Amino acid sequence: MLKLIKLEWKKNNVGKYVRNALITVAVLVPFILAMAGELEGAQTVESYGSGMINASIDLFANMCFMVFTGAMLSAFIVGAYENRTMGLMFSYPIRRWKILVSKMLAVWIFNFAAVIVCKLVLYGAVVLTKSYTHVTADSIRLTDPFFYVQMLVGSAVMVSVSFLALPVGLMARSSKAAVIASVVVVCFTQGQIGQYTLVNNIGFHALLLALWAVAVFLTLRGVETRDVM
Repeated sequence: MLKLIKLEWKKNNVGKYVRNALITVAVLVPFILAMAGELEGAQTVESYGSGMINASIDLFANMCFMVFTGAMLSAFIVGAYENRTMGLMFSYPIRRWKILVSKMLAVWIFNFAAVIVCKLVLYGAVVLTKSYTHVTADSIRLTDPFFYVQMLVGSAVMVSVSFLALPVGLMARSSKAAVIASVVVVCFTQGQIGQYTLVNNIGFHALLLALWAVAVFLTLRGVETRDVM
């Protein structure tokens, strides 16, 4: 399976996605620092600002790479059906489900790693510029193992939920539909109406994870005998 994943990265020129991910991080760094710089002192940061910074980093990193995941799904999987190259791949002496799973894992692993790196860079940038942002070492607990556990779990959930865009793109046989669906998923999971938001709603995200499992199941169901045309 690892060889298939590496083959997918090579075939789809993963280098351009690495470049785009780096550009995304480079754009987010000054944006987050500018937000942190608006705070008016250490007392404000401790009482409210540090939570806002943490929430902002999670929000923008998740939003960017959820859309990124949708774009990669559209290129790796939906696009292969759309331009009819999937039929050629299914002619290889490899089980069809393995080909699809390797594509999904290639997208998931890349974006999970990318969003983790993005968050670490953003947190690190804020801490390194603490004299400007007034963030103290206690505000962002980079030495606390639970901080990283939360980051890993939250990032895994967000990348997984992004896969809800996959069945939409496959049903429409449209890469654009997959990307649009990923934007809609971002709006539902990261959006806010007044004081109401679903960002930290555990029940809602549990439902989305269940839907993600259903989406993956529907993508793989009957793939060995399904007509790809």
